[in-house]
Amino acid sequence: MHFIDVLSRIVHVSTAIALVGGSVFTLFVLIPAANRLSDESHADLASAIRDRWKRFVHIGVTLFLLSGFYNYVRAIDSHKGDALYHALIGTKMLLAFVVFFLAAALVGRSAKLESIRKNRVFWLRVLVLFSAIIVAISGYVKVRGPKPKTDSAAAVDQLSMSGDQHIHR
Repeated sequence: MHFIDVLSRIVHVSTAIALVGGSVFTLFVLIPAANRLSDESHADLASAIRDRWKRFVHIGVTLFLLSGFYNYVRAIDSHKGDALYHALIGTKMLLAFVVFFLAAALVGRSAKLESIRKNRVFWLRVLVLFSAIIVAISGYVKVRGPKPKTDSAAAVDQLSMSGDQHIHR
């Protein structure tokens, strides 16, 4: 299981680097530079980029869902009763679903979502902001680790362990 745990973590973090980094690059470098082009050149460039980027988005969202679900299932037992952990992870998941939706809408072709694509810079800013919040939550939760046991919980564990020793003697 250790190998799969490490592999899942690598896939999750690498996907975040690629997709969040690509979104930040698009917002702060590509769009401002592309705005200097003629309308026709800009449209051609935007179409070519969207056609390639959507593959990254679709594969990335799939990898996020698979590795994120796996990582959550593996971590949940060590966070029983940890309200802050569950609140933060729940917030992270909800924000992630919004980011996934926006990423897909920005590269998609649905006529119903054309208003998102027409207001690309605004929605890309929202996507980048939410992604930064997700990264911050993830970093905090990872560094924080499992909730420290209270004195009473540690005492119950100690009693439980001593009771097990009497049984096994």
